Amino acid sequence: MTEPRTPSSTPARTTPVGPADLALPSAGGTTRLRADAARNRSRLLEVADRLAAAHGIENVTMDDIASGAGVGKGTVFRRFGDRVGLMAELLSHHEERLQEGFLSGPPPLGPGARPDERMRAFGLAVIRHEHAHRDLYLAAHRDLDRRRTGPSYQLRLAHLCMLLREVRPDSDTELVAHTLLGYLETVLVDHLLTRRGMSPERVEAGWCDLVDRYSGRCTGRCID
Repeated sequence: MTEPRTPSSTPARTTPVGPADLALPSAGGTTRLRADAARNRSRLLEVADRLAAAHGIENVTMDDIASGAGVGKGTVFRRFGDRVGLMAELLSHHEERLQEGFLSGPPPLGPGARPDERMRAFGLAVIRHEHAHRDLYLAAHRDLDRRRTGPSYQLRLAHLCMLLREVRPDSDTELVAHTLLGYLETVLVDHLLTRRGMSPERVEAGWCDLVDRYSGRCTGRCID
């Protein structure tokens, strides 16, 4: 599950229809077109991600992305609709990678490790992932109500509830899962790192300590 795209109107076609627009696909042509569309999407998102890392997401324009990808601006607008749509797609792109890790990746983040180990690894992955894409997640998570009702948060919640039921079946797993996710809120972690001057290691150790206390395994160490 990923953050939903924000719908928007598609700009009117400004270029004449050419042979490529009217050509009927041959056998297997639809598959090739879909593959081409997926590659184009990935290429545009890679350019947008690179520009965001270099200049900050707030300073990236559709013109910048078109220029960096070597395509016309109309291509970018047709693919994403507008800048809000672009940000939603970019967030979805990164969130999918994180989700693949905790749903089906190798242990301890993915299946195959003890539930408490997976919980610790989950928190570390979220902290590092969102910090690596700080501007994007901060911009996307300004509306906390929308954030907490969105599909990405709900998937994280369900994942933690599943692990908590294995560790502490007698606890209020949903309430505890919400509490744990509160520690991982992008705005809070960014505040601790940038405003309070805490080191990433300290924030990560705090997460591990919190998980250990809830799971009854106060080991005093954090699994990397």
